[in-house]
Amino acid sequence: MPDTSSAPHLFADVLARVHAVCRALAADANWPEGIDFARVVVEPPRDASHGDMATNAAMVLAKEAKAKPRDLAEQIAERLRADALIAKVDVAGPGFINLTLKPEAWAEALRTVLREGADYGRVRGGSKVNVEYVSANPTGPMHVGHCRGAVFGDALASLLQFGGHDVTREYYINDAGAQVDVLARSAFLRYREALGENVGAMPEGLYPGDYLKPVGAALAKEHGDRLLAMSEAQWLPTVRAKAIAMMMDEIKDDLAALNIRHDVFFSERSLIETGNNKVAETIDFLKAKGDIYEGRLPPPKGAPVEDWEDREQLLFKATAYGDDVDRPLIKSDNSYTYFASDIAYHKNKFDRGFAEMIDVWGADHGGYIKRMQAAVKATTSGKGALDVKIVQLVKLLRNGEPVKMSKRSGDFVTLREVVDEVGQDAVRFMMLYRKNDAVLDFDLAKVMEQSRDNPVFYVQYGHARGHSIFRNARAEVFPELPEDPDKRIAWLGESAVERLSDPVELDLLKRLAIYPRMLEAAAAAHEPHRIAFYLYDLASEFHALWTKGRDLPYLRFIINNDADLTKARLAMVQGVVSVLASGLAILGVHAPDEMR
Repeated sequence: MPDTSSAPHLFADVLARVHAVCRALAADANWPEGIDFARVVVEPPRDASHGDMATNAAMVLAKEAKAKPRDLAEQIAERLRADALIAKVDVAGPGFINLTLKPEAWAEALRTVLREGADYGRVRGGSKVNVEYVSANPTGPMHVGHCRGAVFGDALASLLQFGGHDVTREYYINDAGAQVDVLARSAFLRYREALGENVGAMPEGLYPGDYLKPVGAALAKEHGDRLLAMSEAQWLPTVRAKAIAMMMDEIKDDLAALNIRHDVFFSERSLIETGNNKVAETIDFLKAKGDIYEGRLPPPKGAPVEDWEDREQLLFKATAYGDDVDRPLIKSDNSYTYFASDIAYHKNKFDRGFAEMIDVWGADHGGYIKRMQAAVKATTSGKGALDVKIVQLVKLLRNGEPVKMSKRSGDFVTLREVVDEVGQDAVRFMMLYRKNDAVLDFDLAKVMEQSRDNPVFYVQYGHARGHSIFRNARAEVFPELPEDPDKRIAWLGESAVERLSDPVELDLLKRLAIYPRMLEAAAAAHEPHRIAFYLYDLASEFHALWTKGRDLPYLRFIINNDADLTKARLAMVQGVVSVLASGLAILGVHAPDEMR
């Protein structure tokens, strides 16, 4: 289990109290030994009117207690009512327990935010995780569709790191399939063009984009016209290697524009190198386990299946591990299927120490999930786990009108063009402001608006507004308020934050208190979009409180005749600023102190 002891937060504190009550009740009533109390959780209620927190303790422990959930809930509730932190306990429905905390709990939660600073919500002691994302074929520059998977994978990796995991960011280079031979043939035409030949229109089936012209020029500079005298079998490896290298350099530059960098770039071709054929080794490994056989697949039902052939062939027993059909490993031309290479690649991940693997795939790969998870189960003897996150399509718009793109025709909008137009922050935040498996409308005009309807602006403006309040407080009330963040937080840590008692203030403190619990849930579900949603809600509440202060002077952050209350409210502002900065950092988005 991750170690959260160095950074306790309110939900973890209340959960520990609930666990203690349940354990004491189990001991007093002689419940069976070995009960898994980890099933007991404390979370925000779905309806805020029901209280501050809710626990499922009675629902999940009723069987072991040999009691009705409602009766057990009353027993647990009676003991929780004696807790000094809890103001009210209600039992609802079949046995849910709703908790209302005393106001001082929220003041202490704010002190925790200030005390922990940038580490608020951080967990230590997690597992080793491999996150593979982007992995776009090196056949051209990245487009906006690749962008979403890149941002999602990078944010997920950062979220897991913040959650205590040892994360490796990985990119799988598909440099061994037929598509890179098509790339090489396309680049060779650009090479001939660079030598002065009129090659005319690019033949059907090749990559027509202008992005291969620099590759052709580089080949011409390096080899002169020597490649022209060679057969395709002779020049293909040279041209392919050069084209892949230059495309990967361009892809890395595009990713760097989004502040995305990988720890490992793994070559598919390295799996089938002469003398080191990991695909053959993996097939032999599965044969020894009895997971491969010679057989014939039945014709597919419905739509044609790409890898189906009506012949006796080498098959992986995918159905033994949860897949719908068994899967071929070698084509009729004796080359490996893509699936065979993918099995070897994921076995390699496991052999490198990654029992926990996460792959981020495009929407067109959804049908591939079951077979890959089956392969991981087989090659790791059930010790490894693969979670595949599907990233849906991005509809690129400008003022509501579609922006057309087509990689095959060369008429597409590149990732770099989008970043250059709207900025890194807007791209990253908006790519995460919708669940990964839902189609995303990305309007280039909307993300430039300075309004509440533009989430990235609204969240960043919340952070900048907090710093504006500090500047005003320094000018009007506290010239001694430190500008240095660490010194300011230490100075504000001495505030009488228990004076924050207005309902709107308490609501803001409750929002801050839920941040670690939200991060924990987001990391467990592999859903970084939850952070973007949370930040928008936090910024909205903060802006709303500022607006109320204009109409209701007693709610203003700076009260000139009450220094103690002002300092307490500045501490609350610091809590908002710290959490906004923390969440934005995980998403890879800047937190500006000023916005013009």
